[in-house]
Amino acid sequence: MSIVVVSNRVARAKADEPMTGGLAAALLPAVKGSGAIWVGASDRTREMPGKDTFAEVEALGTGALATVEMPSAHYRGYYEGFANSVLWPALHSRPDLIRTGAQDYRSYREVNAFMARALLRFARPDTLFWVQDYHFLTLALELRAMGIRRPIGFFLHTPLPECSALMAVPHHRDLVNAMLAYDLIGFQTKPDCDNFVAYVTKVLGLGCLDGRIKSPHGITRVGVFPISIDAEMFANRATKSAARPEVTRLRSSLHGAKLVIGVDRVDYSKGIANRLHGFARMLQAQPTLRRAVALLQIAVPSREQIEAYGQLNAELAALVTDVNARLGEVDWTPVRYLNRSFSQPTLAGFYRTAQVGLVTPLHDGMNLVAKEYVAAQNPFDPGVLVLSEFAGAARELDGALLVNPHDIDGLASAIASALSMPGDERRERWESMMRRLRGTSVQSWFADFAGALAETRPPYTMATEATTVPARAVGAERAVLTPLRSP
Repeated sequence: MSIVVVSNRVARAKADEPMTGGLAAALLPAVKGSGAIWVGASDRTREMPGKDTFAEVEALGTGALATVEMPSAHYRGYYEGFANSVLWPALHSRPDLIRTGAQDYRSYREVNAFMARALLRFARPDTLFWVQDYHFLTLALELRAMGIRRPIGFFLHTPLPECSALMAVPHHRDLVNAMLAYDLIGFQTKPDCDNFVAYVTKVLGLGCLDGRIKSPHGITRVGVFPISIDAEMFANRATKSAARPEVTRLRSSLHGAKLVIGVDRVDYSKGIANRLHGFARMLQAQPTLRRAVALLQIAVPSREQIEAYGQLNAELAALVTDVNARLGEVDWTPVRYLNRSFSQPTLAGFYRTAQVGLVTPLHDGMNLVAKEYVAAQNPFDPGVLVLSEFAGAARELDGALLVNPHDIDGLASAIASALSMPGDERRERWESMMRRLRGTSVQSWFADFAGALAETRPPYTMATEATTVPARAVGAERAVLTPLRSP
């Protein structure tokens, strides 16, 4: 059995490449050890893609990494437009932020069809296709139209909102109908899965029994597959990173003060502004903590071409300036705000240095930064995780201090409690969370999903992997949504 993993972003195997915890960072160790082929967009687009759309194919562990040069005519409408100005806000329950152009959906469909054609290069009689995230909701439909009858799975790394938010997406019926061309759809949490089933039953009028949805495409299974990290690997990385120059400079710069750390992409779903307000509120309520603690907020630039993100960047910079101007001293800066990315080893060292990990998204599918922070801690003197109850990780990390990120006073109180927590309680909470992380891993997540996907369809011979779909199957698909054909 061979596995082809598909995502918009891919990660390189170099340990020192700047990378914030997320889809690409999470997949890298699992893909490297699985022998899978990982396909994603390259850093370049091309005006007139030829027959060979691959910019590069290179070894990745026991498998390979292949990057595709996307069509420049459609990539911006696909990525900045429909994927990140429509789907992303809706999936994070912010339909008020949806912005879309007239051609964005067309571009989204074109890029999905383009990727499907590129993937035919890797189609074999024993191939499983596993598609990652909201960028490729219609990819399975396009693959089916090209004759692929092998199992195709999909995993959503973001949350899946309630019906009302999902229905705010233009073409939402087309998109969810197209998703049902997948054999297996995985979600981070049970509420995400339940929301999908609720949409399918209430809006599409389809039945779901024991996690199986029957549609004109056939049977689609849905399930919960919470993603994790390689905790032992990250713990070892944190131990070794203590001597890295950036980490030693950070420690020496604190002059004995405690450190609170936040690491996020700049995104309105991450709750960075609320976090800054909560930290400032704590310092105002407890003046004795001034000069005794500092917040290091790493905010990695993201989607800067999109208007909402440019505005957010400016707002956060102004807020940091305000907090430091009001509460800072000549020899102490309350908030250190770094608008850049760091490598995973450096981040691991930063996590281990920090007495408090502040992970407070307004809505998040899982949030692997929370798990990375826990794994990086010194077992004898661990820090405390302050975690939003609206992150998927809150369902697993029972030793965290759970907070409502909209409650600024509650957030301030939780940070203060974390800073003053006795060592015995910190160790007890950390050990509970670490046991959970050791019991799961990104490798087991990968294997569990791939195993479930392999069981969704009977084996087929190469003869059935034809380049044209049997008439009955085409009719069934077009009754739902016609696969896009480029002119």
